[in-house]
Amino acid sequence: MKIRISEVVSRIPRSGIRDFFEIVQSMQDVISLGIGEPDFATPWNIREAAIHSLERGRTGYTSNLGLPKFRRAISTYIKEHFGVSYEPLSEVLVSVGVSEALDIALRALLNPGDEVLYHEPCYVSYSPSIVLAGGVARAIPTKWEDNFVLKAVDVEKAITSRTRVLMLNFPTNPSGATISAEELERIAAVCVKHNLVVLTDEIYSELTYDGVLHHSIAAQPGMKARTVLLHGLSKAFAMTGWRIGFACGPAEIIEAMMKIHQYAILCAPTMGQEAGIEALERGATAVAAMRREYEMRRNVIVRSLNNMGLECFKPRGAFYVFPKVSSTGLSGRDFSMRLLKEYQVAVVPGDAFGATCGEHVRCSYATSLDQIKIAMARMAEFVNSLKS
Repeated sequence: MKIRISEVVSRIPRSGIRDFFEIVQSMQDVISLGIGEPDFATPWNIREAAIHSLERGRTGYTSNLGLPKFRRAISTYIKEHFGVSYEPLSEVLVSVGVSEALDIALRALLNPGDEVLYHEPCYVSYSPSIVLAGGVARAIPTKWEDNFVLKAVDVEKAITSRTRVLMLNFPTNPSGATISAEELERIAAVCVKHNLVVLTDEIYSELTYDGVLHHSIAAQPGMKARTVLLHGLSKAFAMTGWRIGFACGPAEIIEAMMKIHQYAILCAPTMGQEAGIEALERGATAVAAMRREYEMRRNVIVRSLNNMGLECFKPRGAFYVFPKVSSTGLSGRDFSMRLLKEYQVAVVPGDAFGATCGEHVRCSYATSLDQIKIAMARMAEFVNSLKS
């Protein structure tokens, strides 16, 4: 029998990150600055909430939209931290991570051939998610000299008669870029002018540094009605494996997303939702402690990279740096492969995050400071060896 795979799926490349880490996992004694996963365990009070829910036998399905108590906690948290009010029972949906929320939002909004704009460099799943939803993915390159901040003027230049959705991600993976309220205001005006829906992935919103405040486009005048705010517990609360995300948006969009969610997923894990209540209501102290540690690590890694001659601006969000390596005479991919094989340090080639990013690599500082220092010493030795 000849197996026929969907042409759409066949055309989608494998994740550049996952392919690279297949190689990493085959090696020993590698220090990884690659995977964007907190090295902290989920805070104990959050784990305890999940344990307690199991002890009480809370092991059944929830509403497709999620536990009402969790949705109320989400609504309260978003109002306090983002300045936007959502009706918890009709404008909030609990998903299996932000990845599922993004997928079902795209599928709920797009007709075949609709264009979706997104800024690059970006998380590796954005373009494939758009294509799998029947859309046309169109990247807007951002610039090194702008610290990879998306500009409203570039958004407007990219809009065509087929453009339906703009996707945002600030703070950004892989660059750590943040965006000002003033630039968001200008982007919001473009979206209103051209009747665009915005999907804004704000999974790193709690992780900002140097006193930078996070701003959501959903809080801009006129934008709540055309924005789906995507967030979750993975990054700030060190809950990657729990797979708990959520979407907040207009009731008609949330209802459409729920239709897909109920047939494909049914509901997010009950124990994870119970833990999510504890995280949102009583997790702030742990988040603040983790954020301080990330900021210290960021300072060390940025200083080290610049000292070895690799240009790296100081990101003000997330837990990544995105240095240029072109001064070594190597592409980001060649740099990453040689660094891994010769010095046992794993970083991610920049071209995994967009075709325009070939002279960069991504380093995550979601690993211990001791490991970062060893990795930086090895990387400096590697860079120096290229000069001889």
